[in-house]
Amino acid sequence: MAEAAILIIGDEILSGRTQDTNTATIAQFLGARGIPVRAVRVCPDVEGEIIADLNALRSRFDYVFTTGGIGPTHDDITADAVAKAFGLAIDYHPDAFALLEKHYGAENFNEARRRMARAPVGATLIDNPVSKAPGFRIGNVFVLAGVPRVMRAMLDSLSPMLPGGKPLLSKTISAHTGEGVIAKALAGVQNAYPDIAIGSYPFYRNDRYGVSVVARSADPDRLAAVESALFTMFEGLGVKAFAGEPA
Repeated sequence: MAEAAILIIGDEILSGRTQDTNTATIAQFLGARGIPVRAVRVCPDVEGEIIADLNALRSRFDYVFTTGGIGPTHDDITADAVAKAFGLAIDYHPDAFALLEKHYGAENFNEARRRMARAPVGATLIDNPVSKAPGFRIGNVFVLAGVPRVMRAMLDSLSPMLPGGKPLLSKTISAHTGEGVIAKALAGVQNAYPDIAIGSYPFYRNDRYGVSVVARSADPDRLAAVESALFTMFEGLGVKAFAGEPA
């Protein structure tokens, strides 16, 4: 099974000025294609940091998705950092240059906007139907915009480039009880199904606390077996459980 990592680039994320929503969007997109996300990093707009993080991730995972830093301003340095990480030159991509020149008009296609046409030599463009400035792919790295709406549009064009596997499925069982009540029994279920990812997530809603147990797998039969085992677990503890998230 192919695995992925996400590198979120931008001082605005680290400062708290901007909330990251791209991680969840990418993880859901990939999960539906049978590609689980195994790691997420956030790094500043510092070339050396981007290069170090990118090289660490791309050597460990089948795919790496970056977001942010491919705009027209001085702090948009992702394309340069990615090129250096791969040991490649960077230049205007002829297709990107022609696309953006047509979009802005030759008289308005200034130096700043031309920056968005730059990519590592040999990169493949990723379509951007929203604002036209493309992302790019080089090796196992996909470089996407940071603006969530634009990033989502870029993702939609990537499916042909991602030979994934069976979609990751999930089952959620919830109960109004504490994690401490179920912890030992839940560990027993996990030990019985080591191939299934099982997570426990406490909640507090409508003045009631509880826990949701989520099982994930690409195998629907194994997932059904785990779901049954979890209901049996709750019943054995004298706790009434229900399928799905709490209202």
